[in-house]
Amino acid sequence: MQTNPTPPAYTSLVAVGDSFTEGMSDLLPDGSYRGWADLLAARMAARTPGFRYANLAVRGKLIQQIVDEQVPLAAAMRPDVITLVGGLNDTLRPKCDMVRVRDLLTEAVERLTPNCERLVLMRSPGRQGPVLDRFRPRMEELFACVDELAAKHDAVVVDLYGAPSLGDPRLWDVDRLHLTHEGHRR
Repeated sequence: MQTNPTPPAYTSLVAVGDSFTEGMSDLLPDGSYRGWADLLAARMAARTPGFRYANLAVRGKLIQQIVDEQVPLAAAMRPDVITLVGGLNDTLRPKCDMVRVRDLLTEAVERLTPNCERLVLMRSPGRQGPVLDRFRPRMEELFACVDELAAKHDAVVVDLYGAPSLGDPRLWDVDRLHLTHEGHRR
């Protein structure tokens, strides 16, 4: 008889990225944001006494800034789990060097992987519409890089880009770039 193994009890999580990870548009009464990373950390903390969590993500950050400012801090913390979401802000700029974005994302993964038990990468969600359609080829190139890096470094990929549930317009803020509270929760 085969039994399902008990999932590991991770004791720490560090989230690295931009506004998507910061929790933009999931505003709390005190003016701070709570997004998917904070909700994930709360669930993990409920299973593990003494759980440690840091959300280093800051809105607007480009991949170079994430690599320079957040990756060294996350690596130094040596948490059990690191989530990395980055590069999408770069792809949305009129002039974007995708080779550079891929190189920087690769650098981030290579610096983070040896400093955690589990690296989690994400294919960020993308709404349908004319603005994002213009940048979709770059987004898809970024997500192909995410998939390649995950395969090479045994990282987990969370594919929100292909998640049908995020097609519901009620899960998106008026800017159509950030998730609402319900979007982050899902």
